[in-house]
Amino acid sequence: MTVRARKFVGMIALVTFIFAYALIAMEIGAARFAEANPIAQAVYFLIAGLAWVVPAGLLVRWSQKPDKD
Repeated sequence: MTVRARKFVGMIALVTFIFAYALIAMEIGAARFAEANPIAQAVYFLIAGLAWVVPAGLLVRWSQKPDKD
């Protein structure tokens, strides 16, 4: 797969992943932490807000790999 094709696939996958991740994290937060104390809510949303970075970084790294000759 060429770099250009990998970047396109990676972009589509990244946008889809972030959209789905945000919806799932929001639903879990609303369902499980709606009545929790503010500290538990802050910890959950801090972790959930940063957890997407690792898979997104791996996807970006994959999409930036050079072509194999």
